[in-house]
Amino acid sequence: MAVDGLSFTVEKGQIYGFLGPNGAGKSTTMNIMTGYIAASSGTVKINGFDILTEPEKAKKCIGYLPEIPPLYTDMTVYEYLLFVAELKKVPKKERVHHVDEIIDKTQLEEAAGRLIRNLSKGYKQRTGLAQALIGYPEVLILDEPMVGLDPKQILEMRDLIRELSVEHTILLSSHILSEVSAVCDHIMIISGGKLAASGSPEELQERMQGRTKMEVVVLGEKEQAEEILQGIGQIISCMIEPAEESGSIRIELDVADNADIRKELSVALAGAGMPILSMNRQERTLEDIFLELTGEAAQEAECMRA
Repeated sequence: MAVDGLSFTVEKGQIYGFLGPNGAGKSTTMNIMTGYIAASSGTVKINGFDILTEPEKAKKCIGYLPEIPPLYTDMTVYEYLLFVAELKKVPKKERVHHVDEIIDKTQLEEAAGRLIRNLSKGYKQRTGLAQALIGYPEVLILDEPMVGLDPKQILEMRDLIRELSVEHTILLSSHILSEVSAVCDHIMIISGGKLAASGSPEELQERMQGRTKMEVVVLGEKEQAEEILQGIGQIISCMIEPAEESGSIRIELDVADNADIRKELSVALAGAGMPILSMNRQERTLEDIFLELTGEAAQEAECMRA
């Protein structure tokens, strides 16, 4: 099963990010939403039109950029976009002006007369995005729009997506968190075909900020450290292992309720004659949240299969 009971609604004028590890079900979900493949159950409505019962009306509202852009490499960019405009039934007298507008919007002027096969990866992605924009659909569905781009091209693509969100609702997928958190208003994390979390980047951080991680390196024995840690109530879990320096141990702690136990811990360790070599307190990042949510979901799915 690729997608399991996934349900969500997107609001007009927002940028939604589909975040998840490879194989989580992102591309399958997008293929179902665009009508490319049929779901075994459930419904998809685009702007009120059911993708199965009213496919033509629903697809008219969608611009789709697959992970591998559907480009005809023996055409020039301009020829290709005119061809797509014809496929999408843009009125003949409006096609040239329409394509010119989209070339300007996607900054393809320099590449318009070139064969697509000779373009860089960045220009090919822009051309794929331009074909999705033909007909000015209300919803843009972008599957890994920044894959394979260099850092400069990624920044340019982010800016372009933000500009497009003024007139379009955008749903984009990625397995790279920095891409999604940098450009999206709302993030949906999926794993094993299920929705693991949903909210703005800030909401997700706040939701998962119940714990703080600490790393402490001290001189001393593991048994002595365990005895001291048992007396500190806010510690949820700990892991103790030998550190690099002779006679030292490394303690990793999960602390509840964002509590700052550094002073209490320092006093307890020093009182027991265990000198502290280093102490680091780490706030949880979106990367930590992503790994925890997708890891837990994957483990649950594995247990169910077993």
